[in-house]
Amino acid sequence: MKLLRGIAAVVFGASLALCQSQPTIKATRIQRSSPASGKEMFDMYCAVCHAKDGKGGGPAAAALKKSPGDLTQLTKKNNGKFPGPAVAQSINGEQGVLAHGSKDMPIWGELFRQTGQNESEVRLRIANLARYIEAMQAK
Repeated sequence: MKLLRGIAAVVFGASLALCQSQPTIKATRIQRSSPASGKEMFDMYCAVCHAKDGKGGGPAAAALKKSPGDLTQLTKKNNGKFPGPAVAQSINGEQGVLAHGSKDMPIWGELFRQTGQNESEVRLRIANLARYIEAMQAK
């Protein structure tokens, strides 16, 4: 019983410490990835917020003002049709997704351009990333 109280005190103390400190996101330089691999780009750029499974529970999610969306439900929320053009526009920054336009989440098309990539490579990256997100849709 004494051991259980000790464990409970440690868990409570850790919870209290987590509540008192606000998680933060550290900005880093964008790393190069293969423009041909939607998975590699997702894992490198998106999973930190959306998690590798796309459900929104990535390690940086707690530091965001708005929870990252569950990207596996896009088809379901769009009456059974994957909203490919809207997803590509969101990644590129053409369509307003609240999180993508805030300081919390980058607009990837703009970042790809800032690293000196030509427009055709930027379009290839966005298309392949959108196709990978489409493949993640819950069946």
